[in-house]
Amino acid sequence: MNGKAFKIPLKQYLALLRQYLKPQWKAMLGLAALIVAGIGLQLVNPQIIRRFLDTAQSGGDLKPLLYAALLFILVALLHQGLSVAALYLGEQIGWTATNRLREDLAAHCLKLDMSFHKSRTPGEMIERVDGDINNLTNFFSNFFILLVGNVLLMAGILILLFREDWRVGLTMLVFVLFAIRFIRWIRKFAVPHWTRFRQMNAMFFGFLSEHFGATEDTRANGAAGYVMHRFHSLLRRWLPYRVNAYMGWAAMWITTLLLFTFGTAAALGIISYLWRNGGITIGTAYLIFHYTVMLTQPIEKIRMQLDDLQRADASIHRVRELLDIRPKIADGPVGRLPDGPLAVRFDQVAFRYEDDQEQPTLNGVTFELKPGEVLGLIGRTGSGKTTIARLLMRFYDPQEGAVYVGGEDVRRLKLQTLRRKVAYVSQSVELFRGTVRDNLTMYDEGIEDRRIVEVLEELGLDRWLAGLPDGLDTVLESGGSGTSAGEAPLLHFA
Repeated sequence: MNGKAFKIPLKQYLALLRQYLKPQWKAMLGLAALIVAGIGLQLVNPQIIRRFLDTAQSGGDLKPLLYAALLFILVALLHQGLSVAALYLGEQIGWTATNRLREDLAAHCLKLDMSFHKSRTPGEMIERVDGDINNLTNFFSNFFILLVGNVLLMAGILILLFREDWRVGLTMLVFVLFAIRFIRWIRKFAVPHWTRFRQMNAMFFGFLSEHFGATEDTRANGAAGYVMHRFHSLLRRWLPYRVNAYMGWAAMWITTLLLFTFGTAAALGIISYLWRNGGITIGTAYLIFHYTVMLTQPIEKIRMQLDDLQRADASIHRVRELLDIRPKIADGPVGRLPDGPLAVRFDQVAFRYEDDQEQPTLNGVTFELKPGEVLGLIGRTGSGKTTIARLLMRFYDPQEGAVYVGGEDVRRLKLQTLRRKVAYVSQSVELFRGTVRDNLTMYDEGIEDRRIVEVLEELGLDRWLAGLPDGLDTVLESGGSGTSAGEAPLLHFA
């Protein structure tokens, strides 16, 4: 974990936006229209207040003051309404896009081979699929639209300030350019810390998932103290990453406040000079000050967008890194196998799990099973019994030799075709939180209840089923909680 800074190319940002926002182009246009309309109303309101102040100072009729006040309230209410609508639409766009990305990432992980999943804990994968993508919600919802909108707001304010007095406009233009340049410069120091922070998140939640899933073994073997030692050790390592990441955020926030202070001081100095020389009215003085304060809003929002982007940088890199991993086990061209029992043949199969493994798990294994024949494998632990089953299911491919099912090399078969013809029961029982029916059918609604009951009776689980409060609709807990050590494997066979 070196935590180096990842410079994400612009084309990667654009590729993600194009892929996940293009289907929502109508909503994006609506969001853009709401933001532009809101910008226009923000620029109009100070003009109304200037007219109000200048009219009040002249001591004229009261009616124009009332009209100005009502117009100000109307514009303010309309602006707030547009802001709420833009916020709602932006969040909807963001969550729709991130949920699609989350779905694609989860589906991609399910396609990756066993060697990938064996090297990563479930907690780490949850953090990659959920935690990293949560950091991209704002990126998808309104990052570029708000960035462009705030640039337009700054441009509009500067144009109006130049209209009032070129000296005011020039001073504020220099202030804006310096502020944005300085914020961009300081941002590069914070990105590496967010990268380390996200990586440490994945490691910590992977640790929690691993040990919470094995609490029975941990307590039975008196390892609770060791687990808590590791827990506190990870927390101690995590804290500096978190502190450094948020110190980077704080540095950007404090820098922005200091810049705003200097900008406001410069504006007050110019207003004072122009007022003493009779160059502006009280309303214009307020207008210049108000627009100067307004300039801090888009700069602050740009800073916040860049702050979100520095979090997104690491997440985008990790998401792209995961999506770029290609499964070692790929579909073959053959999509059909003969009906009925199939022959199985291993031909000089050699296999090792790791390339640097000294002794292969299997070496020169050859045997043939004709359709309908039964084979029992007996051997010591690690002799390759489970490995033979995994090669038959094509969870892995052999380094040498070939495995044939129905006379076809399994590497030429489509994975779905092979796995629909070969049943596999692993040594570790995996029951999901769901009904008995869903656990047994894997959510295939085409399997009739009558067939499920027949299978359970054949395995001696008919009394167990009769004792369930809701029959096949009884909800089982994750990991087989609520079933005995004997019932869970039988359910797995079913």
